[in-house]
Amino acid sequence: MRASTFVAVASTFASSLACGGEEAHSCYGPQDDVVLTRNVRRMQPDAQNATTGPKAPLEWGQINFLQTTDTHGWLEGHIKEQNYGADWGDYLSFTKHMKQKAKKLGVDLLLIDTGDLHDGAGISDATTPNGNISNAIWDNVDYDLLTIGNHELYVTEVAYETFSNFSKVYGERYLTSNVQIRDPVTGEFEYIGNKYRYFTTEQGLRIMSFGVLFDFTGNSNVSKVIPAKTLVTQDWFLEAVNFKEPIDLFVVIGHNPVRTNVTSSTFGTLFSTIRKLRPEVPIQAFGGHTHIRDFVVYDNKATGIESGRFCETLGWVAVSGIESSTCKANHTPKGVPNPTRKAIPTEPAKATGTVSAIVLPTSTTPSTLRYARRYLDWNRVTFNYHAKGSQPYTAFDTSAGVLTTTDITSARTKLNLTDLYGCAPATYCQYCKPFLSEGNLFGLLQTALATAVVNETRKDIPRLIIINTGSVRFDLAQGPFTYDDSFIVSPFADAFQFIPDVPYAQASQVLDILNAGAFQKKKKKRELSPRDFGFSPILAADGDTCIDPPMTHDYTGTTKRSYASGRLLRRTNTKPVPGYTTTDDFGTDGDDTVHSKIPNYPQPNDLQANASFPLDGTQPTTVDMVFLDFIASYILNALNEPAVGGAYSLSDVSYYMDKSFTTNSYLPAYAKVAPEWQKDVPNCPVGAGIGA
Repeated sequence: MRASTFVAVASTFASSLACGGEEAHSCYGPQDDVVLTRNVRRMQPDAQNATTGPKAPLEWGQINFLQTTDTHGWLEGHIKEQNYGADWGDYLSFTKHMKQKAKKLGVDLLLIDTGDLHDGAGISDATTPNGNISNAIWDNVDYDLLTIGNHELYVTEVAYETFSNFSKVYGERYLTSNVQIRDPVTGEFEYIGNKYRYFTTEQGLRIMSFGVLFDFTGNSNVSKVIPAKTLVTQDWFLEAVNFKEPIDLFVVIGHNPVRTNVTSSTFGTLFSTIRKLRPEVPIQAFGGHTHIRDFVVYDNKATGIESGRFCETLGWVAVSGIESSTCKANHTPKGVPNPTRKAIPTEPAKATGTVSAIVLPTSTTPSTLRYARRYLDWNRVTFNYHAKGSQPYTAFDTSAGVLTTTDITSARTKLNLTDLYGCAPATYCQYCKPFLSEGNLFGLLQTALATAVVNETRKDIPRLIIINTGSVRFDLAQGPFTYDDSFIVSPFADAFQFIPDVPYAQASQVLDILNAGAFQKKKKKRELSPRDFGFSPILAADGDTCIDPPMTHDYTGTTKRSYASGRLLRRTNTKPVPGYTTTDDFGTDGDDTVHSKIPNYPQPNDLQANASFPLDGTQPTTVDMVFLDFIASYILNALNEPAVGGAYSLSDVSYYMDKSFTTNSYLPAYAKVAPEWQKDVPNCPVGAGIGA
């Protein structure tokens, strides 16, 4: 057990947090957007802008792509982090300028998104259902191709919202090649979006596109995910690959890891099928789900990119040399750098997890293709730098972008997301500090759990409190701790259960057993509600392994993938600041802004706090064994191991506190009563950021 003893600083806590109403939102801004000639700083009023920018202009090719993925509700940007301070309105303005720039250069630019739109920040998660307000803000961006993520499928209400409303905004551009939903009218399964899209770009490239979710099994009962191995045998898919009209380029998008040796990736299956049938047609893949920056080379005519998470990263790919009888685009547009790299496959990588190494078929003829890739930091300095040269360009902000920024501000206010609970006195990270060391988030949470998780009728009884570390989603930067931050740290709603009067000799063995075991996830598929979410650490594994298929991050034999290694608030122009440092199949120069590396330390499965222990340092005879309902079965299994000697069942388990007090509640409750968190209210000092 952890030897520390914590004493509660207050006896009662609010069991629920304020939640605001809902707000309607208009749809698209004008296609030919008015550029505002004003110098007022946009972003959210409390956000900060970056002080360092990109290293060089982007390479522009015959066709170019901007990709977002795993935005998870971060439409306001990262308020306390300069590297990622832009909001969705700033991004919208950027896309308008980049589209204009592409037209001026005589090339194509496509906007891509690969899913997971909520579960991670207040503007998406403080409504019922999740995304009720944020989706209407999100869909102001005029994407060319989109696909669905697993977070659109957990909850029936969200799945139907995606089917009935969100997918209709984008029509044929919203691709769900292997995801169906039961039509509430007919009772029959049908595709949420389109199965595929065949289209011709403005410059004449003929593209066939699919949108494929990984083989996800945690969806609610109203939807169905068709496994990739089944998908590639279906007649419609084979007919689309061998389409009757010419195909110059396949664009395969998916909420799906692009690196084929990752356990949950099905891109290998998709690529193999397409390449065997169309050995010489270029393939460009766009992935997601693992929350990393990565670029992979499949063969000399096929690559894939994955563009991070949480509105921290905007991915860029430029390709030239695609042979087409109808394309009029410039292969080497003038006045800008052009792609120069050949796609040269690396040696086949060793597999992760239990997946065998995948040997992919390859093109058998030489390639004329040249590539460039870049990972852009999500801030206005970056956006403004790369937007310059669009026509006309008198200021960065567009009317549609300003309106979107205003809508975000209004929604944050209406949902009470800026309500202040206290001032975080320091910056606490999940991974940049060793577990439970100073500055590690879990040390703070250990104290908060002991303080806030209290049953008043049993407050004097010693208790051990265990949570899975996957219930924590993100870091906490020094500064104002708001209602929004409570979602950012933990957007989940797992409640606290307990078994009373467990012999301490048994209870004290549970933590080590849990941490020696596998990642914790729900035991069986069932209908989920918003309070059922739980996730494993993004850096501890390549995904949400508490409820998603488990993925490891041992990319043995390839190169280090870029995980979210940190953020900074105040930066100078003299040297790299902490942030993303990426190595991929093209090397180490993909990050648009150069950063210094931030350490990444492992963490265990579970965290334990203790409270109301004897003040003389002796061990109690019995304790209340308190834990999240999400891990109840794991607790029982540990207590019932032969070496422990328990004989407990679910009938011994009950709720320790009201169900409304959850993983999203205890840190706000602590912030309201901790003297160090209250002393600077309302003027909270903002720190130097993660890893500084």
